[in-house]
Amino acid sequence: MLRKLLLVFCLVCGCLQVAAQGKLSNVKVEDADGKLVEISSLVNGKPFIMSFWGITCKPCLMELNAINDQLEEWQEEVDFEVVAVSIDDSRFSTRARSMASGSGWDFICVFDKNQDLKRAMNVTFTPHTFIVDGQGNIVYSHTGYTPGSELELFEKLKELQQK
Repeated sequence: MLRKLLLVFCLVCGCLQVAAQGKLSNVKVEDADGKLVEISSLVNGKPFIMSFWGITCKPCLMELNAINDQLEEWQEEVDFEVVAVSIDDSRFSTRARSMASGSGWDFICVFDKNQDLKRAMNVTFTPHTFIVDGQGNIVYSHTGYTPGSELELFEKLKELQQK
């Protein structure tokens, strides 16, 4: 009972962190140009942060902006990419594209209008952030955002580089 209450608390507070295992799901999403691409095409030997976000999710935008603010400095130390996955449906996808292009993010942005990738990756809350290694293995998962938690992502990336 206590375990269930703790899990509910963590989900509500956005502090759930798990060491994930498994492979990246191979689902088609739209790229910034509106072309369908397989998400597995992003696996190129480099690890990447994959963050699921939505236009009405303020913590999502805070996390992506915090990562973007640190990105150049982090990439001097670790060779990695960031993939921002919009889960906004077709009603809001135009707005999501506009927000992504106007935000100044130096990320790969993809759009999961049908939420196929979201379902395949078992994303229920946003932001939901994964670290995927260079072979497409999910090595870390985090739900929610509090200022400073992006630093944990960087630490996990550094650990991957050392392996």
